[in-house]
Amino acid sequence: MHKIIIAIDGYSGCGKSTTAKLVAERLNYLYIDTGAMYRAVTLYFLENFVSLSNPKQVKRALLNIHLEFHRNEHNGINEIFLNGLNVEEEIRKMYVSEQVSQVSAISEVRHLLVEQQRKMAKKGGVVMDGRDIGTNVFPNAELKIFVTADAYLRAARRQQELLEKGQEVDLDEILQNLSERDRIDTTRKENPLIKAADAYVLDTSYVTIDEQVDYVIGLYLGKVYP
Repeated sequence: MHKIIIAIDGYSGCGKSTTAKLVAERLNYLYIDTGAMYRAVTLYFLENFVSLSNPKQVKRALLNIHLEFHRNEHNGINEIFLNGLNVEEEIRKMYVSEQVSQVSAISEVRHLLVEQQRKMAKKGGVVMDGRDIGTNVFPNAELKIFVTADAYLRAARRQQELLEKGQEVDLDEILQNLSERDRIDTTRKENPLIKAADAYVLDTSYVTIDEQVDYVIGLYLGKVYP
């Protein structure tokens, strides 16, 4: 069977990562969470006091960052490792969320991670989600999805995710964080978050995860078996 690249882009908190993971499982494809890669770089910058306004510090830090995904056999999830350490849980914390869009906007960071993402998916059979997958990383991807949702509902979902991990965060703080991330992601000079011309729009405001997955699988089947 012909293996394709499925690019899923969209705003934070729309459920695109969950959808991408489940689509990958259904198709027996590799799932690559590019957001986790940017979060891991952000974590390294924070832990090592890297100044985002100092290009020399940024370039030096990037030379010391090694990222890998390893499958967790207990939950079946590809978890990210930063310099040999599993940071899957730490990168999801609010203090990382508050800085990740600023780090993602740095051109040197994007160039490094885009290069790695292209290497990971060079053989196809990949579901990759992020902000510029269909427009920059894989502009020729056979299937592109652009995910959106109501901002308040996105914030409520993110709050529930954090609660399940033992983190209590005020809804207004989360909403403000998402709004600021949207602003930075859509206005940055380096490959901003925009809908690719040939992307299908998926509004997840009032649909279940199963319905989201079925929608993408349906589009996939139409591409592979036209």
